[in-house]
Amino acid sequence: MLTAFARAFKTPDLRKKLLFTFGIIVIYRVGTHIPIPGVDYKAVQVCIDQASTNTGLFGLVNMFSGGALLQITIFALGIMPYITASIILQLLTVVIPRLEALKKEGQAGTAKITQYTRYLTVALAILQGTGLVATARSGALFQRCQVANQIVPDQSIFTTVVMVITMTAGTATVMWLGELITDRGIGNGMSILMFISIAATFPSALWAIKQEGSLADGWIEFGTVVAVGLVMIGLVVFVEQAQRRIPVQYAKRMIGRRSYGGTSTYIPLKVNQAGIIPVIFASSLLYIPALIAQFSGGTSGWKTWIERNLAQTDAPMHIVLYFFLIIFFAFFYVAISFNPEEVADNMKKYGGFIPGIRAGRPTAEYLSYVLNRITWPGSLYLGLIALVPTMALAGFGANQNFPFGGTSILIIVGVGLETVKQIESQLQQRNYEGFLR
Repeated sequence: MLTAFARAFKTPDLRKKLLFTFGIIVIYRVGTHIPIPGVDYKAVQVCIDQASTNTGLFGLVNMFSGGALLQITIFALGIMPYITASIILQLLTVVIPRLEALKKEGQAGTAKITQYTRYLTVALAILQGTGLVATARSGALFQRCQVANQIVPDQSIFTTVVMVITMTAGTATVMWLGELITDRGIGNGMSILMFISIAATFPSALWAIKQEGSLADGWIEFGTVVAVGLVMIGLVVFVEQAQRRIPVQYAKRMIGRRSYGGTSTYIPLKVNQAGIIPVIFASSLLYIPALIAQFSGGTSGWKTWIERNLAQTDAPMHIVLYFFLIIFFAFFYVAISFNPEEVADNMKKYGGFIPGIRAGRPTAEYLSYVLNRITWPGSLYLGLIALVPTMALAGFGANQNFPFGGTSILIIVGVGLETVKQIESQLQQRNYEGFLR
């Protein structure tokens, strides 16, 4: 593997792409440490050192921003608005016929949808930036921090507008950097930035676990977390690569004196067909009641019940709801992202059929049957992986910065495998050995 990396840097055009990608990553990481105007940086650091941050969606967004959210920097929102906009557009494509028609138009339609995604990203950045500034001003961004109300000393309208504009511009810049990597670098730009954001939080989280440990100066807890992380990575790699291959045979067709078709191929249905989306949906939905209770005044009964049962990630009701919501959204997202009837019609149009299955409606029913069967283990796997941080909190006293959470591991493994495959394919084009001998 190291030899393949060396050969990659010996290839001029591939070396240029890798260095360009590294340069963009450096710019992105520098931007995650530049505070926005109007924020008391010392007060923010005091609250972060007390390790009293919120869990839930704040923790999720903070992970996607590489720790920039809680430091309230220019890249505080990170790529979360773009991810949300992409998911919304993907869902609307199934509902709105106009978007579905654009998707079928090829490259021109895809470019139009990408433009809509950019506009929606900016709108969501304004909305999320306003919410973050309001949360920071009220002191609710950090819990049990004495100087939480001093994070934004000047609470005038002008300062608030400047803060929101700065964070929105930062999100647009992150989106532009990601597109630059996609066009001139290696891999998908947004995925690479997401990978870097999550990986950047690992060293500090692991060191915090070592410092807070009590067995052998924390080294036993540290080693346990690392061992659990390695086992999880192996499990995630195994499941993410697992797929059900449905054989497809294309009949021979005579056009003039030439014969076309007659080839055999397969439809790869992944066990985890939904990816990371169900975990993000479930986390966001469970955070809404906690957010409403957080900003509501008084000490009413319903607020106390929500704070006790839904706002705490280690509460039994939160764990059960989180698990079943992940399973529900896994089936929901697979149902809207993979259309068996459309696949069956395309196969029938080009003379393809599954051996032993009639073309048309029987093929669609068979694909639906197989998809439902493999989605069950995939959704259960997602639910169990997502609950690892909670089990770690209850098991051996790890803090809330447990690094090998389900969301982070799924993204890191998925992006890592995809990027390595792209580098390997470019090496193989030049008759070089890839990463896998």
